[in-house]
Amino acid sequence: MKKERLLAASAFFLISVMAITGAHAFEDKAKIVTISKHESDITGDGINENIQLKGVPYDDEDDYLKDIYIDISTNDEKQYKMLLESGSKASLKLVDLNKDGVKDLFANVLTGGSGGITLNYLYSFKDYISKELAVPEPLEIDSTFEDGYKAKIKIGLTGNTYLFDLKDRKKYYKKLGLYSKGKLNEPMELTVNSFHSLKPVKLKSGEFILKGAQRITGVANADTIAFVDSTWNFVDGKWNLNNASVHSSTRSK
Repeated sequence: MKKERLLAASAFFLISVMAITGAHAFEDKAKIVTISKHESDITGDGINENIQLKGVPYDDEDDYLKDIYIDISTNDEKQYKMLLESGSKASLKLVDLNKDGVKDLFANVLTGGSGGITLNYLYSFKDYISKELAVPEPLEIDSTFEDGYKAKIKIGLTGNTYLFDLKDRKKYYKKLGLYSKGKLNEPMELTVNSFHSLKPVKLKSGEFILKGAQRITGVANADTIAFVDSTWNFVDGKWNLNNASVHSSTRSK
């Protein structure tokens, strides 16, 4: 009788453990958020793959994803995973950016900071080989405050220089001690931010390029001085700058 009770208790324990384990597995699975789903041929074999962009939010912060990844299922039932950095938002586009005739995977992750910076990823999966490709680097820009409530920026790749009149912020800058009677109290640089946007753009020829946008700020993140737009074309295995344009902070957004 004792043996029967022991067997019954053991069975109950095992069932309980299995139930708890199953519950945890369900909870863990429930935490995974599918951001977007795609069906497209990214290997070049003529058969569509299933591609999903997924994320795992923090337990106490649903609007921030601690894990973000691209999940690929192929026709031979194999799974591939590409890990991205954490962030508040993410997006995925399938476009042929390296011009090899097969769509690539281009992903953006918004870091969630006050500067609104995006992290950008480009992968090729041609012939079932996962390869991370380079993305354009943000433009190198020299930027300084100048006497007379002005700011000057110079784009390294083009050599072009732009001057901005900041007299509308005169009281603000004087109060902060940046200027005294129109003269800078000490040299000070502006802050050149990384890309807050980098996205594919389709040309009339059918080719895709990338268009980036950077923001330049002054004494604080809210003190926007200018926006710099750039377009990039992938040629001979590298990104070439097509064009760079600069706009004041008063442009329409």
